[in-house]
Amino acid sequence: MRPKLHVRHGDTVEVIAGNARGVRGRILRVIPSKGKVVIEGVNLRWKHLRRTTQHPQGGRIEIEAPVDASNVMLLCPNRDCAKHDKPVRTRTIVGKDGKRQRACCKCGTEIPRVE
Repeated sequence: MRPKLHVRHGDTVEVIAGNARGVRGRILRVIPSKGKVVIEGVNLRWKHLRRTTQHPQGGRIEIEAPVDASNVMLLCPNRDCAKHDKPVRTRTIVGKDGKRQRACCKCGTEIPRVE
């Protein structure tokens, strides 16, 4: 069984620890086996490219490196919540149809799944 994370691909999160503390971004990739996530515009690193037919000049490109999932928190999308647009903890609630859904711990509203 693969490990579960509290965030998913496409979520908007804020970094709460490390060099990029306070920076917000969208999750591009989730790596559950390592407990890491790749966030758009966060933890940028230089990748050096060798000369190939695709890159005849070679060169350097900036890529996003993974960040530990414990260092990010989901942002509350509910405009009526006291914690709107701030990092919040989440809990799992079971809907009337029996499906599990994430919800904000402060206001209890469901956090929609981003596709």
